[in-house]
Parts: sequence; structure tokens; C-alpha cells
Amino acid sequence: MSGSWSFQNQLESVDARLDNGVRICLRRVRHSDMEELERGIRQMSDQSRYLRFFSGSKSMSPTVVERLANADGINHLAWGVIDRDEKGNPAIAAAHVFRDESSSDTGEFAIAVLDPYHGLGVARILMTALFLDCYCEGLRYLRIDILRDNKKAYRLIRSIGATPGAMEGSVAQYDLVIEDAISALLKMEIPTAIPNIFAAFSAN
Repeated sequence: MSGSWSFQNQLESVDARLDNGVRICLRRVRHSDMEELERGIRQMSDQSRYLRFFSGSKSMSPTVVERLANADGINHLAWGVIDRDEKGNPAIAAAHVFRDESSSDTGEFAIAVLDPYHGLGVARILMTALFLDCYCEGLRYLRIDILRDNKKAYRLIRSIGATPGAMEGSVAQYDLVIEDAISALLKMEIPTAIPNIFAAFSAN
């Protein structure tokens, strides 16, 4: 893959459509998104919040929200999705990668999608953008921690090539090669927006 692909990561946003016709915009998370991130966490169902943050609390501490919003594009890469067809263009998903250290090619990945948008391909579209951005920034491997009973997350990450790693209590760790994940996403027939995201990053 790396021998034939050439990416540019100056993109700030990419417009796309879900397969149900809903217009969305993928864009980098900014520090000014703190309130939107906090609102999104509150709007998640108790179960989804627990599966994402390992906590059922309806609100996260200011420190956690600050960390999620503080994406520098190098050590913390983050992309979000907004719904262009809903009033106010609300945020509906966000995904983050935290680099282990500034010189490392490995990071920790996490993603959250609001419940009404589950099953629409949002996660796969968002992962495509984030993983391409990661690849541009020299990241090559990801670590993913999920609760062992989170079957949806398990199926999602296994579909893009994640392999089991360490197990600690109720949390399972998976390892992912970014190059393999991008290749797997590109081979998927749905969501149909994935090739458009790839093309946006491949444009000269």
C-alpha cells in the first residue's frame, strides 16, 4: 500500500453523504469544540457512554473534556462528524488517537457515535479520515481498549484487521496496523462514501 499511495494532510474538512442520503461533514476537532463535545457525551445513552468511557456518568470531568478538545494534530489527532441536514449542524461522532510519545509510531484509538446514528456507516467513514491523517503523521500502529462485552465494537475492529492483545479484567486490548485497516476499509462496498474520503486525502 505505502509504495503506491501518496497523501496530503492539509485537509481541515471533507463533505460526504451517508448511504441514507444524510449530508455530513468530517472535520478536525478544535479546542473551541469543548462545549459540543460535552453536549455529545450527555446525549449518549447510558450504555453507550459506559462502553466508550467505562463510566455511566452523564458528564465527564472538565479535565477529560479538555483533553478530548486539545488536539494538536501531531500527538493527539481527532476528527468529528456533523450532520448538515439537522438544524444547528450538531456533532454526531468523534474519534481520537493519542500518540504514545512524540517520537512514537503507535497510538491509542477511541471512537464514539451518537446512538441515533449507529448502523449508518458513520464509524467506518470517520475511521477512514482519522487513519489516513494518522498515516500522514507517521503513525503506523494503534492500540484499542474495549470492554469485553462490547460486541459491536469487537465486530467493528475485527472487520478492519485488529488482533487480540492483552486482557485485563473486563477490558480487552486489540492491536491494529493502520495500513491494513485502511486497505480493509477501502475494500468495503458500504458505506459508499469511503472512496471519497480516500480521494480527498490523495488529492495533490
